[in-house]
Amino acid sequence: MIESSLLRKKAEKMLSAISWTKYIFGWDILPRITELLSNTHQEKIKHLALITNLHRRDKETYLHLLSYVQKIIPEVSGPFPPVRPNAPLEDVLQLAATLKKVAPEAVLVASGGSGIDGAKASLVLASLEGEIENYFGLGKVSQLLSSQKVSFPPLFALQTAAGSAAHLTKYSNITNWSLRQKKLIIDEAIIPRGAMFDYSLTTTMPPSLTLDGALDGLSHCLEVYLGARENPDFSSLETICLTGIELVLLALPQAIISPDNKEARLLLGLATDLGGYAIMLGGTNAGHLSSFALVDILPHGRACGLLNPYFLIPFSLAIPRQLKKLAEVLAKYKLIASYPGKIDPPSLAYVIAQGLQYFYQQVGFPQSFKEIPGYTSAHLERLLEMVANPQLRSKLQNMPLPLTSETAHKLFTEVFQAAEKGDLSRLRPLPLTAS
Repeated sequence: MIESSLLRKKAEKMLSAISWTKYIFGWDILPRITELLSNTHQEKIKHLALITNLHRRDKETYLHLLSYVQKIIPEVSGPFPPVRPNAPLEDVLQLAATLKKVAPEAVLVASGGSGIDGAKASLVLASLEGEIENYFGLGKVSQLLSSQKVSFPPLFALQTAAGSAAHLTKYSNITNWSLRQKKLIIDEAIIPRGAMFDYSLTTTMPPSLTLDGALDGLSHCLEVYLGARENPDFSSLETICLTGIELVLLALPQAIISPDNKEARLLLGLATDLGGYAIMLGGTNAGHLSSFALVDILPHGRACGLLNPYFLIPFSLAIPRQLKKLAEVLAKYKLIASYPGKIDPPSLAYVIAQGLQYFYQQVGFPQSFKEIPGYTSAHLERLLEMVANPQLRSKLQNMPLPLTSETAHKLFTEVFQAAEKGDLSRLRPLPLTAS
């Protein structure tokens, strides 16, 4: 593998600097779960609720986990089932009712991203009650905790899949299937008190989940990087994001060919963790926003990954530095012929988009809506309704090029139509005065 040891050390150094939660990561480190749960604000946990389905899919790991936890915590309730993929609202409500009834002093969720997102939201509802709509948006949980002078039990997260990095973040994505709509809680109060990722647990991830998780991590890095021009942490973000992207380009093909490849799995875990780091310092934009309208036909990472190459061209005039750096990375992995040197941003964006789609082809990832059963014009209509919502105005302003609802309508229409045909050449750059 190209420079894998250097990239690994670079990524590990960055992740070791995470300060907003207690984080333990590495290979075959499950016994350190006792370290994660011990000496937490000098509290000794006496009653823990365990949320996991490890006992159904990896019983040996589950029994090891339970034995380690029981060494330091007298009472362990559960295991309670985590919410299903995409964190359906009905699952969140059920888990919240369970947690309220059990009334644990702390919660440990051992699951993938949706399971961790669901645990975050369930713990909020179990503690604060009310409708979940009260908590969607930025900082609503903290506001209510402060006004009601309450707190909720600490949450600990053991990540089992390389993807969303939910174990590290302030986000919780919840899906209302009756409306075919995802909504987001964004609040530092829901960041797990402690997190662990034993990358060895990812060797049982099936190819489809491996792809979706890796492309979710790549999308986190790519979108944050493209939108980071005005971010005061731009220099740090550039290093984090480019390293994460490079790790995915390096490791994903190996993980697809050989699912039990230790080096590839470890590097993908580091890559998706860097994606989590990135979205704690910056924000996602067009790819993630679009994915919310595709929840009924595509996994989250697949929707983001498919669309992100298409957005490069419309935003190209606002991101010349990012395009140059991305081209250097793609050329290094022979995904484009060579770094083209002096070339205008829209043409360079087109080359990079083609390079990303060539990578997708190599790993068996879709490049257009033509490959997606169930896609119809109704998905674009759903997205256009979303971008017209005044609540999303700040999201549109955080794009690489700030947008009004009118320019967003035009952009998303053109991108979805291009993705329907699988034709990047249909896209044109937005003027720098788009907003």
